[in-house]
Amino acid sequence: MLMHELDERGLHSLRLVNTPNRFKYVRNYLLGLLAILLSILFLPWQQNVRGKGKVTPFSPADRPQTVPSVIGGRIERWLVQEGQFVKKGDTIAVISEVKEKFFDPSLISRTNDQIKRKEEAVNAKYQKIEATQKQVQALKSGLRIKLEQTRNKVKQMRFKVEAERASFEAAKVNLKLAQDQYTRLESLFNKGLASLTELQNRNNKTQEANAKLVEAENKYNSVQNELINAEIELNAVEADYIDKISKAESSVNETAGEVFESQAEILKMRIELSNLQLRSGFYVIRAPQNGYIVKALRSGLGENIKEGENLVTIMPANARMAVELYVQALDLPLMHKGVKVRVQFDGWPALVFSGWPNVSVGTFGGVVAAVDRVNSSNGLFRVLVTPDPDDEPWPDLVRAGGGVYGWAMLNRVRVWYELWRQFNGFPPDFVQLLEQPAKGEKSQMDKGKEAEK
Repeated sequence: MLMHELDERGLHSLRLVNTPNRFKYVRNYLLGLLAILLSILFLPWQQNVRGKGKVTPFSPADRPQTVPSVIGGRIERWLVQEGQFVKKGDTIAVISEVKEKFFDPSLISRTNDQIKRKEEAVNAKYQKIEATQKQVQALKSGLRIKLEQTRNKVKQMRFKVEAERASFEAAKVNLKLAQDQYTRLESLFNKGLASLTELQNRNNKTQEANAKLVEAENKYNSVQNELINAEIELNAVEADYIDKISKAESSVNETAGEVFESQAEILKMRIELSNLQLRSGFYVIRAPQNGYIVKALRSGLGENIKEGENLVTIMPANARMAVELYVQALDLPLMHKGVKVRVQFDGWPALVFSGWPNVSVGTFGGVVAAVDRVNSSNGLFRVLVTPDPDDEPWPDLVRAGGGVYGWAMLNRVRVWYELWRQFNGFPPDFVQLLEQPAKGEKSQMDKGKEAEK
């Protein structure tokens, strides 16, 4: 008979040697658990770079913006409420003037009238310039005529001087001739060949020739003086007309200077008029784009506000959302444009397995759109992530400022390798950097660099 067929109830020693059934169950459970753990070590694991951040609009134009008041004033009335949707150009608030120099309700029309009066004054000055220029032309014409007349007079006096000089020379010759004749006749008289009467007559003729010589000399000297006076008159006429012309031209230049000053004043007044017209449009605060009124930064009616002071905050409608993730400098070389990212939004239930993204529930796909080149104030580097077009779209109720947890997908390795890497503190492997490109293709690193450019 075999041993196992013996009745063990009467064999106490044999019962002690045999293993109880409950211990067999424990042994089998532990062996099965060990097998499961060993099999898990050989399962694939998706390496990742984890980071936290928040939701933010992708474009700067889609981010929350404040609406300032361009000018200082007093709040007269509000036309919006917090949370209200407004379109571009809708009136948010109306303000009134607080500066006393802008209190006049007819200030724009009065300024326009001042400009018109100033322009009329400029036109009058233009007419004065035109009249003075005509006067200058008339003076120049008169100068030419007067100079011509005076020059003719000088020529006539020169001819007269020549004539008188000839007469004077002739009188000299006549006197010389009369004196010679008197000398010869006196010699004849002394010899008794001529009578006393003839001598006396010749003496009278000599005296007459002498008188004519004196008269011719006086005329000659008088004509010379007249010539000098004519030449002086010529210079005086030219100087007098030049003085008049210079005064007229000076008046033209002075009036032209006044015109330029008036034109500068007109330009200044037109600038003031344009500023007044633009300022009148700033009394109404309008929405710069479609969006929602998030918060009123000033409240009440009759409250004074300063220039450039913000009134409300607007969140643009239909903003394209993105995620700001902050990663450590150790993981930054593994991040570039185009890297796949999984994100989890606060408020959306999710079952996260960072190493097995395919079985994660409640997470959404994203793609790295930009990586900052400098670190932020917290010492981490910001990575901007946009929705993955090949994955499920992000929820419509995601709001800017909400918390986000994300991780970038890297190389796929075994679980045991990941544990070994974690224990040794090695950085994760980046498969896109390690892949060798096929012939005629570019590597993922080159593609990433081109995408960044």
